[in-house]
Amino acid sequence: MSLLDQFFVYHPHPWEERDWSAAAGVPLEDVWFQAADGTKLFGWYAEQSAGSAVLLWCHGNAGNMIHRLDNLRALYRLGFSVFLFDYRGYGKSRGRPSEEGLYQDAIGAYDHLTRVRRIRPERLVIFGRSLGGAVAGELATQRPAMGLVLESCFPSIEAVARHHYLGLPVHWLLGASFRLEDRLPQLSLPKLFVHGDRDDIIPIELGQRAYAAAKAPKEWYVVQGADHNDVPTVGGRAYFTKLYEFISGVIGR
Repeated sequence: MSLLDQFFVYHPHPWEERDWSAAAGVPLEDVWFQAADGTKLFGWYAEQSAGSAVLLWCHGNAGNMIHRLDNLRALYRLGFSVFLFDYRGYGKSRGRPSEEGLYQDAIGAYDHLTRVRRIRPERLVIFGRSLGGAVAGELATQRPAMGLVLESCFPSIEAVARHHYLGLPVHWLLGASFRLEDRLPQLSLPKLFVHGDRDDIIPIELGQRAYAAAKAPKEWYVVQGADHNDVPTVGGRAYFTKLYEFISGVIGR
């Protein structure tokens, strides 16, 4: 792993202690679990009902779980259970982030749901946002699920670096590659791609490239006027309706 990864790829924020369940208005269960390689990780499980669809959420490269609370609440109120976890080095989770480490973290989160909580894969949908899209894509090649939602995702670190640095091969200085476009052709489960048309971090053209790499079944949904970090708020009711329809459809509700 390149030391530059810690500056350019991963941007974790420290944890802040408070009653986050009360702040969110959602019953958040604190969960400590292990990544596939044994690293100790922290997450929140918000259970809607015993038979609800369960979203396994792989978040983006900045902040920690605290910064996803508003979005978690909205997903919970749609009728879904949500397992949101922090990667190693984020929030309370131990360790230091790396590409392979994040993949191990997602596998550990999945295994916690299926082996500890006994949630069947037939109830699971994997949700990845931005960098988490690459993590979610890798997880979907390793474990079964009913659907995959990829929001504001990119085909590879190389593609993002070339866009922001005028085509220069600065990715050669990084250890991380996160080649989602290599995983997508392997995945036969239903996929929903969501992207804002004004995204200035991951431009919509890169999202379209990831979509093009995926095989059917797949859907492409654009949130007009949305940048990289405000897709749910700009998308509003139509955005959440789209998520509800896709997730309910693949779960068979």
